[in-house]
Amino acid sequence: MVDVTLNAGSIPPAPKAGVYDWPDITDRLLRLLRIRATVIGMKMFETVEEMEAIPRIRRPKAIHTTDQVVAQAARLGWTVGITNDDLVGPQCGAVLGLSPRDEEWLSGERMAGVWFETIEDSADHQAAMDTVPFGKYSAMAVSPLAAGRLDPPDIALIYATPAQTILMVNGLQWSGYRKFEWGCVGESSCADSWGKALRTGEPSLSIPCFAERRYGGVMEDELLLAIPPKFLPGMLDGCESLARNGLRYPIPQYGIQQDVRAGMSASY
Repeated sequence: MVDVTLNAGSIPPAPKAGVYDWPDITDRLLRLLRIRATVIGMKMFETVEEMEAIPRIRRPKAIHTTDQVVAQAARLGWTVGITNDDLVGPQCGAVLGLSPRDEEWLSGERMAGVWFETIEDSADHQAAMDTVPFGKYSAMAVSPLAAGRLDPPDIALIYATPAQTILMVNGLQWSGYRKFEWGCVGESSCADSWGKALRTGEPSLSIPCFAERRYGGVMEDELLLAIPPKFLPGMLDGCESLARNGLRYPIPQYGIQQDVRAGMSASY
């Protein structure tokens, strides 16, 4: 989790809707980090009508996992909206607050003996998941960030390699330093990314799980940073500053047998 004991004054204020230049933010991510997957936004809606009013929204004609819906935006560039009825089961819906964390869900019965040895282990896993509180929202939409259709989204989702990801973290820490502490719930790690970021309003990094890779098209070398939009301008400014200091992507290999002093003197 993010260490909330640090100075809250380092958290940037949220600009009003319409202030963000979404194409510029996307262009900077591509220029600085060569992000491969489409950078997308995710937004929760209190009513289905609000979600369906988004321009060029697509509605699923089949039952999906949330991973698949997210992938349709990140891999195909679609704008997609869902309700809980579009999802395969409560494991997906509960993370978004579209389905309740009821007694059956918390029991973890369906995962016992498959993902976890005992029913107690499975129940502990369910209890550990970060989820959006149930009852406020009825729908969710995802869309490419550059399209500006979710203005603003609640969070941005950035699929990136470990090297790209650490530079984004370094960018976040350039000004107003804070230590980030992220957990790993294991299976259902969408709770570590969009679940946690939606719940806390803080950046959250995850290792995408088996289901995200099997059903959501996540590549073997990708991590997922879920980040509220208010953090993006400062993160990118930090990446720009690091790049001017020679700390940029791709990170060139120095050589494991070279005299390190020349390289270290430039970076440290």
